[in-house]
Amino acid sequence: MKRVLTSTAIAVLIFLLFDSTGSAQERPAANRFYLKAAGGYFFSVSPGQFPDVGPYPPRDQHDVFDPLSGETTTQSEKVLTGSYGEGFRGGISFGYNFNRYVALEATINYYQSRKNLMTRNITTVEGPGTEVGRIQSDGHVKAIDIAPSIVFNPGFEGFNPYMRFGFVVPVWGRLFIETDANRNTPVPGQVSTVVAQTAIQREEEIKPNPTFGFQGALGAAYPLSANFDLFLEAEYRNVPVRSKEKDITEYSEQTRVINTSNGQELNSQRRGLSDLSVAERNTRYVETLDQHSNTPTGTTGTVTHYKNDNAPSNDLKSYINIGGLGLNLGIRLRLP
Repeated sequence: MKRVLTSTAIAVLIFLLFDSTGSAQERPAANRFYLKAAGGYFFSVSPGQFPDVGPYPPRDQHDVFDPLSGETTTQSEKVLTGSYGEGFRGGISFGYNFNRYVALEATINYYQSRKNLMTRNITTVEGPGTEVGRIQSDGHVKAIDIAPSIVFNPGFEGFNPYMRFGFVVPVWGRLFIETDANRNTPVPGQVSTVVAQTAIQREEEIKPNPTFGFQGALGAAYPLSANFDLFLEAEYRNVPVRSKEKDITEYSEQTRVINTSNGQELNSQRRGLSDLSVAERNTRYVETLDQHSNTPTGTTGTVTHYKNDNAPSNDLKSYINIGGLGLNLGIRLRLP
């Protein structure tokens, strides 16, 4: 890939060097600069397995609870795969025509992916099928990137096809994950009609490491007037992203002990974001987990304990791709 890019860059420079003298006379200076505005929708072309959501693996799982034996068995399980490359993208481009055949563009894009199911675990009671537990997490990406590219076209006056390729440099981005969990559990020492109902809502943000990707597009422009062109293009992007750190930004937990026979509430407990330990609230991703990593040591109810509760926890890095294949539709304004 590096050899191809290097050879292409050298060829472009040679072309510009030998063509600059004549091309300066072919296109007046007033037509050298232009602006573009476009929007489009992209589809995933490289799906993979989603990363874990804390202790929950990327599975869509249905468990069945037997109240007589107290055992829980897995009835069905499916690995959740997909990509964060599917979603809407809009951008503004600033362009400069070296000549009628070659231009340089710099684009600022905003991207938002569609929501993806990252984990789901449903527990029902054997026989009646009553749902007694559900954990579900959905995630989506928001990102801003800068994309420099080189544009080649045959220089036709009317319908003008073109080819564009370059780099993608994300300057900001987050993976947002929303988790809702509900669980009913028997209370030790109480009759069977007394259960503990726990409800958890959690939102977290995963920050990425610096990265860059590649882009390429095939399109065509059609003049609407002396200064406006309409263009449509098919674009491919490949932008791999590694996780750096994660912060829980919102957390709400309530456990109510209820007598289901009469609806009486016997007890209630709450936990909020400030009640979480530093290790529960903040995660730093690493390539390798070893004996020095701050990993979980056990749980008490919904509380997870770590080797050091007062320091960020450690987890393995995860990888996602926010690239895809899509269509862009927009307008180009040639500046006077």
